[in-house]
Amino acid sequence: MSFNIALSGVSAAQKDLDTTANNIANVNTVGFKESRAEFGDVYAASLLAGGKTKVGDGVLTQEVAQQFTQGSLQFTNTALDLAITGNGFFATVPEITSRDFSFTRAGQFKLDSDNFVVNSAGDNLVGFPVNSDGTSASVALSTTVPVRIPDSSGNPQQTSEVDIRMNLPAGDGALDPANFDPEDPLTYNAATSVTVYDSLGDSHVMTYYFIKDNAVGTDNEWYVVAAVDDTLVDMVNSDGTNSDPTTAVNSAGTNTGNGVTAAKLIFSQGGEFSGIESPDGIAQSNLKIQTEALGGTILANGSDPTQQISIDFNLDPNGATPNEPTQFASAFEVTSLEQDGLPVGRLTGIDIGPDGLVRATFSNGTSEPIVRVALVRFSNEQGLTQESNTQWKESILSGEALAGEATTGTFGEINSSALEQANVNLTTELIDLIIAQRNFQANSRSLEVNNQLNQTILNIR
Repeated sequence: MSFNIALSGVSAAQKDLDTTANNIANVNTVGFKESRAEFGDVYAASLLAGGKTKVGDGVLTQEVAQQFTQGSLQFTNTALDLAITGNGFFATVPEITSRDFSFTRAGQFKLDSDNFVVNSAGDNLVGFPVNSDGTSASVALSTTVPVRIPDSSGNPQQTSEVDIRMNLPAGDGALDPANFDPEDPLTYNAATSVTVYDSLGDSHVMTYYFIKDNAVGTDNEWYVVAAVDDTLVDMVNSDGTNSDPTTAVNSAGTNTGNGVTAAKLIFSQGGEFSGIESPDGIAQSNLKIQTEALGGTILANGSDPTQQISIDFNLDPNGATPNEPTQFASAFEVTSLEQDGLPVGRLTGIDIGPDGLVRATFSNGTSEPIVRVALVRFSNEQGLTQESNTQWKESILSGEALAGEATTGTFGEINSSALEQANVNLTTELIDLIIAQRNFQANSRSLEVNNQLNQTILNIR
């Protein structure tokens, strides 16, 4: 009997040594969770046995249990390196059409030849489809899709409005608008340009010319003339209609040289912006001026011919604001010139937030939500079936996989450009290794003593 007891002790010590050695071997394995050998004593009792004098029958390895404590984070320069802080696992599938899920805490992901996000074993990371506003369309594990980074371009956006702030020099001499010629700088007081975009993302240069009116009683009024790609365009009335240049010059004085129709900016005697007149001479109700449709010879590349561009001078009817143009006795100065159009954008990078939302960023300044990385949790993590490559499978003991979004409920958050290190404490493991070694030696000594006793008995004559 004592032989068997000592032998069970040797076997348990060997199991403890193996477990500790495996922990030490994986100290640099990303996402690895240390194991702990758990033992129980063995007693064989019968109905009539004397319990007070019963000697145990040795030791038995009950379980090699993994410890799912949080590992420390190692930060990297790769956006696809992901680490979970808190509860949850990444879900992966071996093929993009597979539903055979594996679960891991190792976030060393990269792109394959088809731009799918995969781990070192080639398994695809899965996530929840998202709507255009970034909200998840579904949070069920059955509806997850492989995460794929698009190689498409960012969509262009045609310019619909230009925002401008400037100072017009009050001391400049007035000019006759009928003599306006964009080729002759002496026929206008100031000019500035901005790049605008059509519906195809093609760029065009839009230039604004400012002419101080020389008519009697109009000392603080300025014409605004626009040109796109050096082609003059008419301003339209507040109701969107074109004004006849002939009648316009007689009624509102908004006709200029080259037959182009302009609008007017009106300033107070203190140099503050006070009003806008459209070509029909009526104050603009929407406080903006607008060009005619740019189709025809200007937009001849197949883009939207109905494109019109509004010019917002930030007029506030309730009083002067710092955002409005001014007419002070200083040089012409543009303090702000912005437009809302966008060219075609190329993919410049991806961004993964703490909630797992993956966004593609483009060179035109836009970003697009792609997918949300799914997290999965279990009621009993230690019941998971362990596989190689730091992956686990669902089992009866673990309970059903429950999917959800990071940072919601009991799910942890996702850290981009970081990896979760193994939760192995090397110092503790080395101490455990020494203890396991001593246990092995002690049990081996028990076997040796038992052998000596047997030899003594055999030598009795």
